[in-house]
Amino acid sequence: MPRHRVRRDSEAEIASLVSELEKAEAYEQRLRQLIVDARDHLAAGRSSMALSLLNAALSDIDAATDVVAPPRPDRT
Repeated sequence: MPRHRVRRDSEAEIASLVSELEKAEAYEQRLRQLIVDARDHLAAGRSSMALSLLNAALSDIDAATDVVAPPRPDRT
């Protein structure tokens, strides 16, 4: 295998990993913000709103499994 092809493959892999990491970080920030908002609602005595936000967070977690483990083409 030519050396420049290996380098291109490595660069593509690195770019893919960087992109995946950026998506995971954005996902983490959204979840953290939901948790902070829920905590603030609880502190203000609005438990139903806090529960609603936490349910939204759980829905996000359930719907975004591909952030943690991207789908593999060989397992459809």
